[in-house]
Amino acid sequence: MSEPISYKIATEVPPSYIEKLVSFIYTQYLLPQKERFAYLSREATENGTLLSYVTLDKQGKPLVQVQIRGATPLEVTLTPAATSVPTAAFDEARQDIVIAVQFFEERVRKTTLYFAWREGENIVPETVKKQEKSFQRLFLETQILFFIIFIIFGMALFTVISTLFPEAFWIAPILLIAIQFVLVFHSSKFIARTADWHITETNPIIQFLEYRLPSSIHDGFTPTFSSDQLVAIKKEIYEEILAKRGEIDCEAAQKVFAKHGITCDPENLATKKVNVYALVKRTADKFGFSIPNIVVSNTMVPNAAAAGPSPSRGIVLLTTGILVQLEEEEVVSVLGHEFGHLKGRDPLILYGLTASEFLFRFYVLFPLFPFIFSSFLFLIYFWAVMTGIFFIAKFFEARADLVSAIKMGQPEVLATALEKIGFQRLLYERTPSFRLQGWLGLDAHPPISFRVNRLNKLETPVKTRHPLIQSIRDVLSGFIKSL
Repeated sequence: MSEPISYKIATEVPPSYIEKLVSFIYTQYLLPQKERFAYLSREATENGTLLSYVTLDKQGKPLVQVQIRGATPLEVTLTPAATSVPTAAFDEARQDIVIAVQFFEERVRKTTLYFAWREGENIVPETVKKQEKSFQRLFLETQILFFIIFIIFGMALFTVISTLFPEAFWIAPILLIAIQFVLVFHSSKFIARTADWHITETNPIIQFLEYRLPSSIHDGFTPTFSSDQLVAIKKEIYEEILAKRGEIDCEAAQKVFAKHGITCDPENLATKKVNVYALVKRTADKFGFSIPNIVVSNTMVPNAAAAGPSPSRGIVLLTTGILVQLEEEEVVSVLGHEFGHLKGRDPLILYGLTASEFLFRFYVLFPLFPFIFSSFLFLIYFWAVMTGIFFIAKFFEARADLVSAIKMGQPEVLATALEKIGFQRLLYERTPSFRLQGWLGLDAHPPISFRVNRLNKLETPVKTRHPLIQSIRDVLSGFIKSL
C-alpha cells in the first residue's frame, strides 16, 4: 500500500479527556514499546495536540508514519514510511490505536458511575462490581461451558450410579444424555428467569446515566471512596431518577454528589437511550425470523449471547456493558452473529457432538480399554477430547461471523466491535507463544486477530453458498498459518 489513509475515531470520553487520552497513548502505550515505535513527538497546536510516530518492523525498519490529532473525534492519518508497505502493517498500525484507546477508556470506565433503568419499573441499586449470574455464564455463546460442566457432572454421577447400583451401569449414560437434552431444549427459559429486564415492544428502551468523576477525584479513587460509599451514591441517584420518572440532569445529580464532596460537571454527565427491541427487530427482519425473547443483564461486562434449540424457541441476551461500549450499528452486527448461532442451531449440534462422545466413551472405549479410565491416560484423553470439541466449536463461531456479514452487510462494523470487546486479547495474540494457544486453548472462539482480519477482507455484498464449509476452510487455514 502506498497511499495515505485518513479517518476519524469516535471515543466514549468527553472533550475534556482528549488531552489525557493523547498523553496516555504517548506515555503508556508508545514509550514502553521502543522496539515497535520510533521518532515519537508530541506537539501542541491550535487544533489540538498532534502526536506523531513511526511503526517499525522486526528488523527496526520504518513501516508506517502515524499522526493522531487530539480532537473530538480523534483524527488519524497513516502514511507509508517506505517504498512498499504491506497492508498488514497498516492494519496493525490501525489496531494499535484502537487498543490504546480502549485501554484508556477502560480506565475511565473504572472511575465512572453507571446507572441503567427502564421507565415505570422499580429500580434496585446495583453493586459496584456485579457478577454475572451463573446461568447466564453457563449458557453464553454456543453453550460450550454448559457442555463441559455437564460432562464433568456426568462423570461424577456415573461413578456414583455404577458404585451404588451396578445393575444400572449401562443405562446411566442414556439417562444422563436425556437429562442434558431437556436442559438444552429449555435453556432459553433458564436465562429468561435469571435476567434483570425482559424487553418488550411496549417497554423497549434501556436508559443510561454516566457520570465520569473529575480527575481530581479519580486520581486517588480507591482510597477516597469505599465500595459502600459508591453503593450509597448510586442508591441516592437511583432514588432521584425514580422520583423524576426517568430524566435526570446535573442539577438533580448535584444534590446527591454534594453530600460526598463531588461537584457535578455537566460535561462529564452523559445520558443515553437504547431501543433494544428495535435493534433486535431490525436484526430479526434481516434474517426473516420472528422476534425472539429479549433479555438484558445489568452488568458492565460487555457480552451478548443467544440460546435455544431453534430460532422460534430462542432467546437473545445483551448486557448493559455492551450497550454502553458499542455504537448501535456495532450492537446490530453482534446481534447478527448471535442470530447466526440460532439460524445454524449450533446449541443442538454441539449437544449432538458431546452426546456422541459421551456414548462412545462408555459403550465403546470403556469395554475395550477399561484401564484408560483408571490411569493418568484418562486425563490425556479428556484433554484431547476437550481440545477437539473447542476446535470444532470454532467452526461455528466463524460461521456466525460470516452469516452476520452476509445478512447484515457490514463485516467491517462487526470487526470493529470485536476489536473493542477483545482489545486485550488482540494485544496478547501478537506474542508468538500465544498464537498457537489461541487456536488450541479451551476457548470456543478463534483468535480475535483471525476473526477481525477475515471480516475486513470480505467484499460486500458477501456471497457464500456454504458458510459452514467456507468457515471450516478458513479456520483450518488460519490454524495452519499459526504453526
